[in-house]
Amino acid sequence: MVKKINEDIDFLKNSRDKIIKSFATHDGDNGSPEVQAALFTQRILQLSEHLKLNKKDNHSRRGLLQLIGKRRRILAFLESKDQERYSMLIKRLGLKK
Repeated sequence: MVKKINEDIDFLKNSRDKIIKSFATHDGDNGSPEVQAALFTQRILQLSEHLKLNKKDNHSRRGLLQLIGKRRRILAFLESKDQERYSMLIKRLGLKK
């Protein structure tokens, strides 16, 4: 059981690092709106899958709604600052808008 959890954590770290590298605007960037929105999107997808299996998990559902709100605010900020970066990010993440 502990080995399984450690493997899951390693997988999440590797995928997190890949997301940061692919969405970073410069070296050492892990705080730009692009990176933050991409990480939130990954977490939202994971929680959505979890909730498909665990329909009564209302605590996770609340966390999912909070993440969606955070991502929405980050995207609104980016849209107000730089429309071109916003539209590119929306396309790369596969979001509607």
